[in-house]
Amino acid sequence: MPDLQGSISLDDLPQRIPIFPLVGVLMLPGSQLPLNMFEPRYLEMTRDALAGHRIIGMIQPRDTASSAHEPEVYPVGCVGKIVKFAETEDGRYLITLLGLCRFNVIEELDRTTGYRQTIVDYTRFHDDLRPMDDNEVDRPRLLCALRSYLDFAGMPADWEAIDRAPTGPLINSLAMICPFAPGEKQALLEAANLTERSKVLTTLMEMAHLQNAGTADASDGEPPLQ
Repeated sequence: MPDLQGSISLDDLPQRIPIFPLVGVLMLPGSQLPLNMFEPRYLEMTRDALAGHRIIGMIQPRDTASSAHEPEVYPVGCVGKIVKFAETEDGRYLITLLGLCRFNVIEELDRTTGYRQTIVDYTRFHDDLRPMDDNEVDRPRLLCALRSYLDFAGMPADWEAIDRAPTGPLINSLAMICPFAPGEKQALLEAANLTERSKVLTTLMEMAHLQNAGTADASDGEPPLQ
């Protein structure tokens, strides 16, 4: 993965960015997100990004049940830079974004393109451009919660690789790939720092395990049908 920590400042990031609203998809600073672009508006967005600063903002729609053509989005997203790009024979774009910095949406611009564009502010998240500090992360509790979460879900895991993984990238990878609800994904995104994100992640896994275990116990305790 390209190492951009320390090589980019807030002044290098554009204030006007295209956004890609996608439910349940989380991108975090320092992490990679592969995307398959096939809708005409997002093909246009990718072409324009490649011709310019290569920046795309990932953000979640706030009301996933809304019938509105352009649903309201959450106030916080994350910008990523296109670091890998390929075009398929059927006209799709396969890209990889490298998460750089979170942002607050200031305003959405009137539509002049097929895709949506916003004015954003990065000030609140300036620490995203610094190396991750995992000194205060409770890694043993995190791994304990992860083991219970994966064991109950029946999901395989390479524990040797997990044990070797640096704490910061491990937390961000788990936050991105675990199948949490959109609101839970947003809580992980908006956590103030890596330590807080670790606490949110650990709590979500512990709650999911307890909920699933409680459901299983209730099911086992049901009286037989007569």
